[in-house]
Amino acid sequence: MTDLKTNVRLSVIVPVWNEAAAIGALLQSLRAAGHEVIVADGGSTDGTQDLARLLCDQLVSAELGRSAQMNAGAAVAQGDVLLFLHADTQLPADAVQQLQAFVPTLNVWGRFDVRLSGSRPLFRVISWFMNKRSRLTGICTGDQAMFVRRDAFEALGGFALQPLMEDIELSRRLRDVSRPFCIASPVTTDSRRWQQQGAWATIVLMWRLRWRYWRGESAESLAQAYPSDVRNAE
Repeated sequence: MTDLKTNVRLSVIVPVWNEAAAIGALLQSLRAAGHEVIVADGGSTDGTQDLARLLCDQLVSAELGRSAQMNAGAAVAQGDVLLFLHADTQLPADAVQQLQAFVPTLNVWGRFDVRLSGSRPLFRVISWFMNKRSRLTGICTGDQAMFVRRDAFEALGGFALQPLMEDIELSRRLRDVSRPFCIASPVTTDSRRWQQQGAWATIVLMWRLRWRYWRGESAESLAQAYPSDVRNAE
């Protein structure tokens, strides 16, 4: 567990499902930084639990789905600030220093800019638009490593139990309390979904889903259009 300069404790919550190939390197990097690390497993069958148990502070089991898993992790966290991190996303080296600037503010939550892995110039363009959109709308996606003060998270009841758009749904409620604290140092998230499905096809899919969600379509119906092999619960 990390004590920030203002004695605010940070807990990193990582929802996982069948992430044995990547979980070791991620947890080792978080452990080296001194964070309290909580892994919330959704029923992995590939040895993820055995690997995580050796490298995290707490391993909890939950129903498969990021919402339920992140809520389960938050329920046992000891930190004053909760940071939700996907298993395929790496925090920047200066994450703790950047979060120290957040602590004394009146903001109750925030997020990092994001950078897609891979060398394709298109990925830099996609990242730029994701960050620009987030700053304009005050909405955060899970790839941006959302962090929130524990008391605010609990007061709002945590993540809504829905299969998709849980990050956007919570962002909307948090935005009613304060604007997000935006950290320019980017997290790096794996570009696998863009590579597997095709960059342009993924862009079209994501915008269509967000448009339908904004129009009031349920997350349950939208989840049927999301490729489950890419979504996972990482």
